Amino acid sequence: MPSFNESDVLAALRKVINPAAGQDIVTLGMVQGVTVRQGHVGFVLEIPPSEAKRGETLRQAAQKAVEALPEVLSVSAVLTAHKPTGPSPSGTGAPSHGGQRPLVPGVKAIVAVASGKGGVGKSTTATNLALALAALGLKTAILDADIYGPSQPRLMGISGRPTSTDGKILQPLQGHGIKVMSMGFLVPEDTPMIWRGPMVQSALQQMLRDVAWGDLDIMIVDMPPGTGDAQLTMAQQVPLAGAVIVSTPQDIALIDARKGLNMFRKVDVPVLGLIENMSYFSCPHCGQRTEIFAHGGARQEAERLGVEFLGEIPLDLAIRETSDAGQPIVISRPQDPHALVYRDIAARIWTQLEQGNDAHPAPRIIIQ
Repeated sequence: MPSFNESDVLAALRKVINPAAGQDIVTLGMVQGVTVRQGHVGFVLEIPPSEAKRGETLRQAAQKAVEALPEVLSVSAVLTAHKPTGPSPSGTGAPSHGGQRPLVPGVKAIVAVASGKGGVGKSTTATNLALALAALGLKTAILDADIYGPSQPRLMGISGRPTSTDGKILQPLQGHGIKVMSMGFLVPEDTPMIWRGPMVQSALQQMLRDVAWGDLDIMIVDMPPGTGDAQLTMAQQVPLAGAVIVSTPQDIALIDARKGLNMFRKVDVPVLGLIENMSYFSCPHCGQRTEIFAHGGARQEAERLGVEFLGEIPLDLAIRETSDAGQPIVISRPQDPHALVYRDIAARIWTQLEQGNDAHPAPRIIIQ
C-alpha cells in the first residue's frame, strides 16, 4: 500500500500559489473533495468565475505538484467555477429559473438512455440510437455521462483531447457526423475515477454547460447504470425531454430496470419506453434461435407499467464486432437487419418527442 495520505496531498498542493491572491490554493479554500485510494488521487479545484482564464494553468500546476509525490499512480484534477446565486426576482428568496444560464441552451431535446444495472448493453444501444437519429437528418450529439466507465471514445472510434479557443468553453470531438463529449477524452483509458458524488456532479455540469454544443435537434445522454448521484444530477438538473430504459429479458435485470424507470417518474421525466437488449441469439452457422436470457420480459414489463415497448435487439456478433471497432452497426452496415431495428426505435423515439412536448413538458432547471 502507498505510504502517502490526504495530508501529504494537501501539503503538496500548498506549494501551488494563486498569483491573483498571493496565497496557496489550499489556504484559499480552492481545493475540495480530496480522495486517495491505492495510489490514485482525485480532487476538485474551485475557482472564481473571474479567474477562469488562469484556471487551467492552476489545475495543471496542482496536478503536477501531486504527481511529484512518491508512489502516486494517477491524479485526476477537475476544474470548476461556481457563480454566486442572488435573490430571486420576486424577492422571496426562492430559486428562480429565469436568472440562471441554461446548461444546454441550443439543444431542442435531451434524452437519457439508462439502465438499472450494468452489463445490459446500454452504451452500445445509446451509440447506435444516436447514429440512427442522425441518419434521420437530425443534428445529434452524445454526452457520455458515465464518469466511472466512459465507453463512447471506443464505441465511436474517437481519440484525442477537446480543445478550447478561449480557455473557458471546450469544443466537443466529432465522429460519424455527430458531436461527442466524454470523460474518456480527458483522462487516460486505464486511469480509475475515484471521485465522490460532488466531484461527479461538477464534472457532469461542466460537460453540459462548458462545451460548445451549438444548435442541436437532440442530445443522447449515455447514463451510468444504477440510480446514484450521477443519475439524480442528470434527472433533476437537466431539462430531460424523456428517458429510454434498456434491459435484458431476465427477471433480475428487469427488477433493476424498474428501479431506474421509477426514478425518472419520481422527478417527472417522461419515460419514452423500454428496449429489450440481448433479446435472443441466432447461431451464425445454423441459424437456430436461442433465448439465452429468456425472451419478452421487457415487453411484458412495459405493458405492466404502462409505457411503450420500443423494440428488441438480439445478442449478435456483428453488433459486438462493429462496436469494438468503433464503427457501430448503424453506420458501418446501414442495411443490416439489426441496424434497421435501431433506426426503427430511433424513429419511434423522435415521433414521441415531436408529439409529446406539450403533453409532457420537461422539468425546468432549478439551482439552489
